[in-house]
Amino acid sequence: MFDKLNAVEARYNDLLTRIADPAVQADPGEYRTQAKALADIEPLVERFREYKTVARELAETEELATSGDIDMRELAQQEAKSLTARRDALLAEIKTLLVPKDPNDAKNVVVEIRAGTGGGEAALFASDLLRMYTRFAERQGWKVDMMSTSETGVGGIKEAIAIIEGRNVYSRLKYESGVHRVQRVPATEASGRIHTSTATVAVLPEAEDVDVQIDPKDLRVDTFCSSGPGGQSVNTTYSAVRITHIPTGVVVSQQDEKSQIKNRQKAMKVLRSRLYEMELRKQQDAIAKDRRTQVGTGDRSEKIRTYNFRDNRITDHRINYSMHQLSEALDGNIGELIDTVVTHYQSEKLKEPV
Repeated sequence: MFDKLNAVEARYNDLLTRIADPAVQADPGEYRTQAKALADIEPLVERFREYKTVARELAETEELATSGDIDMRELAQQEAKSLTARRDALLAEIKTLLVPKDPNDAKNVVVEIRAGTGGGEAALFASDLLRMYTRFAERQGWKVDMMSTSETGVGGIKEAIAIIEGRNVYSRLKYESGVHRVQRVPATEASGRIHTSTATVAVLPEAEDVDVQIDPKDLRVDTFCSSGPGGQSVNTTYSAVRITHIPTGVVVSQQDEKSQIKNRQKAMKVLRSRLYEMELRKQQDAIAKDRRTQVGTGDRSEKIRTYNFRDNRITDHRINYSMHQLSEALDGNIGELIDTVVTHYQSEKLKEPV
């Protein structure tokens, strides 16, 4: 860890030299870039330098505590306790500051929930997950904007897409992507046999225009009449929109709004976020294997969590963590679970090189 801290401090000194260069100061864009880089690591460098000062003072005080007269030793021992506490507190702050920053952490997210294997029971579970994340968002003071839903007619959903807006939403929800499994006895199961079903969750950072440049020539836009469950017509105008990104084959449909313009705007939001995520995955796949955790790569095909109704238990398989408040969790009380997962991955990132 200290090799990493020394490297950060050396980079900080280098940035100070660069930002003082008249050529850099004459270039507003370059100056902003260097100033931002400097500001990003300055808190860490300040804590590291304070830590070194406290550690040096502690070493000197401990030496005094073993020599000199009795009064001096007692004063030195008391001072050593105070310095030790300060040193440990600084070390904890440094470890937190060392965690690599994800540039997407402050972004809003697009959450996509889809029923997996299990038929109607999977659709009901997908509906449970949508409610869980919606309630959790409400507890955080976040705003949930439903983009589209495809209902089964019996309280379940085949697919739901929502945008969640708020402070640092992606930083809290980014590890929720994956296959979620439920084990419970369906209401229609007379014999009491436990069924296993799945639903998939995808959490994408909302992409802005500056994140993803989309050439209009690469889009095919089709319009059609919106329809409800069972094919019932919602309106007779061509307000529903289907956008196909020709180079990647990504298709997004939107029909919840009566306005074609609004449906197109929503569809573009989802398309932009999906393309942004695809680009992020390409970058992540290029990272060396030793920078990946042993418990998961983020692949959506992985089972990340099981919701066991008989035992009133949720188990996150990536970190081998269980909690026994299933009903409360499905009502949105998943803060502790999410924090535990985030803390685990932050600890893993501490092992990565600068």
